[in-house]
Amino acid sequence: MRATLFDKTPAANWKVAWHQDLAIAVAGRADVAGFGPWSVKDSIPHALAPTEVLERMVALRLHLDDCGPANGALRVVPGSHRLGRLDAAGAVAAAKASGNVACAAAAGDVLLMRPLLLHASPPAEAPGHRRVLHLDYAAGGLPGGLRWHADA
Repeated sequence: MRATLFDKTPAANWKVAWHQDLAIAVAGRADVAGFGPWSVKDSIPHALAPTEVLERMVALRLHLDDCGPANGALRVVPGSHRLGRLDAAGAVAAAKASGNVACAAAAGDVLLMRPLLLHASPPAEAPGHRRVLHLDYAAGGLPGGLRWHADA
């Protein structure tokens, strides 16, 4: 339903705080209970989705470059996708209480994850290219006349 290319470079070496991927790309805005708040990214409407929609999704992260701990590898809290939607304070608390692991990857590796999995990314200590193609997949349609952006 969506593809995103992340490219961390020495000139663009940002930190990503602990979070869950809650926004989905849709073909158009509709007033449907449980969806929102709304935003527009690259002229595409996005809404925060209810848990039951996010639980039917997976993401594949295809690593185009090597990404070890010194290059800002993705960190995850194993099993956290089973906690449901968390607010920012709950995400940080869960990350500290449960421990987290780095997902080092070689170019060509694929990481499969759920949108509700708590994840973060530190800035690289040894910055270099870290390109990741992030592909979101969803099972089934959306309620109330909403359609996935990819179906538009």
